[in-house]
Amino acid sequence: MIKILKSGEASRDEIFNRTAKAANVGETVSKIIENVRNRGDEALRDYTEKFDGAHLESLEVSDDEINDALMNVDPEFLGVMCEAADNISAFHKNQVRSGFVISDKAGVVMGQKVLPIEKVGIYVPGGTAPLPSTVLMNAIPARLAGCKQIIMTTPCGRDGKIVPEILAAAKIAGVSRIFKIGGAQAVAALAYGTESVPKVDKIVGPGNQYVAEAKRQVFGTVAIDMIAGPSEILIIADKSASPKCLAADLLSQAEHDKLATAVLITDCEELAAATADEVERQLEALPRREIAGESINNNGKIIIVENIKEAVEISNEIAPEHLEICTEKPFDLLGEIKNAGSVFLGNNCPEALGDYFAGPNHTLPTSGTASFSSPLSVDDFVKKMQFTYYTDEAFSGIAEKVAQFAEKESLSGHARSALSRLKT
Repeated sequence: MIKILKSGEASRDEIFNRTAKAANVGETVSKIIENVRNRGDEALRDYTEKFDGAHLESLEVSDDEINDALMNVDPEFLGVMCEAADNISAFHKNQVRSGFVISDKAGVVMGQKVLPIEKVGIYVPGGTAPLPSTVLMNAIPARLAGCKQIIMTTPCGRDGKIVPEILAAAKIAGVSRIFKIGGAQAVAALAYGTESVPKVDKIVGPGNQYVAEAKRQVFGTVAIDMIAGPSEILIIADKSASPKCLAADLLSQAEHDKLATAVLITDCEELAAATADEVERQLEALPRREIAGESINNNGKIIIVENIKEAVEISNEIAPEHLEICTEKPFDLLGEIKNAGSVFLGNNCPEALGDYFAGPNHTLPTSGTASFSSPLSVDDFVKKMQFTYYTDEAFSGIAEKVAQFAEKESLSGHARSALSRLKT
């Protein structure tokens, strides 16, 4: 049963504690990474057999497998994925930016170049819920950024095959190469390279606690997008919202993971009670009710507040991954929202719309990190390089100022480097 709390009576821990703690998997992941570094493809095959039950001759997906997948995907759903890809591309094209050049001082040219990261790795979860949407959300911004190689890893089934919809999404999104590996071992392969898997410069994409820990451990060897925690949703609702829809939206995140967090904040006690009843009713008919039920029982909550202003204050402190504003005038609140990964406005905008179809990215900061980080974007797949040029005359005019700065920092070599260019 989902908990109902009153903000004036509940403790801070009851209101702001977001989820049960994941197990400590650091040592296990460290051993997996070291094994992959030492044994390469052999270790990957062993782990695939151990965890996925598949014996693989080749770790890479062939062109024939991709073509077969395209033939086996329902044509109507293939069209839906193509339309979603168009929406994602249209949104992310607005994030593409070029560099700049400044030449407003005589003899001085400065600027910045925006360059694509050459090789990126995309991790796509498999397991209990294969996610072709994740392929589109991660690969399309990389393609728009101009990345030359987009390497994807995803677990295979016992038959050694990958879900056709995932392979079709990879084709639509422009993925370069695909490997049938998952878990921490896939992250290790991307970070260090093996006989088959190329070493990449950055790894992006969500995953379970083993994948998240592996990304944490390889950070520095490669770049990563973020350390993603369990999925979470927070809904701010007033009396205009539908308890049926609110319950469905809460369960849409609870079904992701037993550690997921689903929270409703409302100023209407009747709405809170009706939504709690709806959660129980809908849970019984949900195919993933065991997962969703544990999430709701352990981490779900409905918080009753004095007014919607208080709801916004609590939401900003929680900094949720997904924030739905199910109020009569949602745009009145948008300007007050400071911390959230992605915001869904109004009673006709469920978070699921953002997961699959609307266009904004669904790879989002979790665990409160929305207070300082952002959704995945084209910016995650580029790097910036700056440049400077001075003519002889321009540098002569400021060389002594550079030297003065250097001497103040007790770096005489720097000062001499500047002064050596002055003509005596």
